[in-house]
Order: sequence, then structure tokens, then C-alpha cells
Amino acid sequence: MYLKILRETFNWKIFIIVLLALCCFSGCSLLDIFSKKETVKNTPEGLYSRGAAEFQKSNYYHDYKKAREYFMRVKEEYPLHNLAVLAEIGIADCYYSDKEYSEAENAYNDFITLHPTNENVPYALYQTGMCQYNQIEAIDRDQTAAIKAKKGLEKVVSRYPDSKFATMAEKLIRECKQKLAEQEFYVGQFYFKQKKYQAALARFETVARDYANVGLDYKVEYFINETKVKIAEEEKLKKAEEEKLKKAQQEKTRTAKK
Repeated sequence: MYLKILRETFNWKIFIIVLLALCCFSGCSLLDIFSKKETVKNTPEGLYSRGAAEFQKSNYYHDYKKAREYFMRVKEEYPLHNLAVLAEIGIADCYYSDKEYSEAENAYNDFITLHPTNENVPYALYQTGMCQYNQIEAIDRDQTAAIKAKKGLEKVVSRYPDSKFATMAEKLIRECKQKLAEQEFYVGQFYFKQKKYQAALARFETVARDYANVGLDYKVEYFINETKVKIAEEEKLKKAEEEKLKKAQQEKTRTAKK
């Protein structure tokens, strides 16, 4: 009852006039009053902070779309702010964490192109290698990703040898080499079983030449020797067959002359 009387006797026109007067004296507007909280959120610092918070939260939910949207807003709405550069890295990291490796690699490469002297370039370059590294398949599949990952990670080592990312890259380069060596060895064994010894030898010798010290040295040496023995045996049989055919032809010629 009391609230009903209060509503009936309250003069909203007078309230609005007083509120407007207060705004004029304080130099603000009604929009400022009611949107103050939203304005704070939409500063580059506020947007970036929200993006970082969503990114951390996404570690549990595996959905980095919201985080990426906040970083995109920083980049698009405040392109000249120093946080816009970090937001570009954030966008790439969101793609990477969502396993959208093609988009992530493009974003990291764009960052490197646009900011070649930025302190985060070694990280971005390392991540481009990681985008390929995470797409490496089993040794009986195409190893293009391993080749690209190796090349990308080698750039980190050659360009930024003192960076912590160079140390991390060296370990992964070895793993890429091991994958490539294992595939060559796998194909070599396949040819060996098919008795295509020349093709097998070419594969085994590639492993010995290009991928030494990755854990296959003894096995490769054994198969190189075995393959050479098989090739020698084939050559011996081939010569024996040729001699046999030659003698048969000579005998045929002598018989014809008689």
C-alpha cells in the first residue's frame, strides 16, 4: 500500500529535470551515467583483458572463439594502440589452440610480415613451425608436414640462435628428422620385402646420409649390407643366366653349321 501511494505521488517529470540539471553541472550526460560500465569495458585495455580472461577460461572448455572476438575488437577498433600488436598474437594463439592450424599459421606469418622487428617474432616463427608439426601423420602417410615443420623450426635456430625458442626448436627438429628417417626406412623395408633391392638400397642410403644419429643407424647399416648382398646375388645369377644363354646360343650355332 505504501509503495502504491509513493508511486502515485512521485513526480517523474521533476525527477528527470533535476537529473538533467545535475548532469549539466557535472559535465556528463545521461548516456555517460547509464553506459559508464560498458565504456570501461570497451577500452583497449578492457577488451584485451577480457580476451585474455576468455582465453584462460577456454583451456577447460576448448572454445577460443570468444577470446578471439575480443582480440579482434582491439585490433579493429584500436589499430594504433600498442595492445593491438599483442592482440594479433592473441588471435593467432586462439586459432592454434582451437587446432585451426592453417588459419593460425597465416595469422603468425602476417604478424611476422607486419612487425619484423617486434620482440615476439621468434615466438611467432616458432609457432608457424608448430602449426606444421602438429599435423605430422603416421610414417606410412605423406610426410609433407614434417618437412615443412623442420624447415620452419630451422629458421628459428638460424635467425634467433640465442632465443629460448631456438632451444625448443632444436628438440623438435630432431623429432621431425626421426619421423622422416622412419618413413624412408619403412619404404625401404617395403621394397626389400618386394625384392626390389636397388630401390630399397636408395632409401636406406638416404637415411644413412641425411638422418644420422636419430636412432636408426645400426638398423640401417644392417639393411644396407643385406641389400648389397642380395644385389650381388642377383648380379651373380644374372651373369650365370647370361653365360648359360650365351653357351646355348653358341651350341645352337655349331649344330647349325654341321
